Amino acid sequence: MKLMAGMDLHSNNVMIGIVDLDGKRIVHQKLECDLWKVAEFLKPYKKRLEKVAVESTYNWYWLVDGLSGQGSYPMVLANPAKIEQYSGLKHGDDKSDAYHLADLLRLGILPDADLG
Repeated sequence: MKLMAGMDLHSNNVMIGIVDLDGKRIVHQKLECDLWKVAEFLKPYKKRLEKVAVESTYNWYWLVDGLSGQGSYPMVLANPAKIEQYSGLKHGDDKSDAYHLADLLRLGILPDADLG
């Protein structure tokens, strides 16, 4: 079963939401901004993660570069300016926002930013 993950990143924490390709919410967790803790949380899902979306905020580098460097994490940098068009679907809390990113990935409509 393939999975998608969305990460709502803030200055001191990251909320992760993982869904399957049918949109079923599998798991979520709020973690400190610590690469080791994020990688440990994702580890049981690593082989099934098709894509991982992170919102393009000012501090995305450590997370995207760190997970990309570990291999098998296909990272997508979401463009929040373009996600606004879907704002009517957002619920306004971190858990909903993380799942929202995962759902946009799952549906193939996540506006992405350039990782280069």
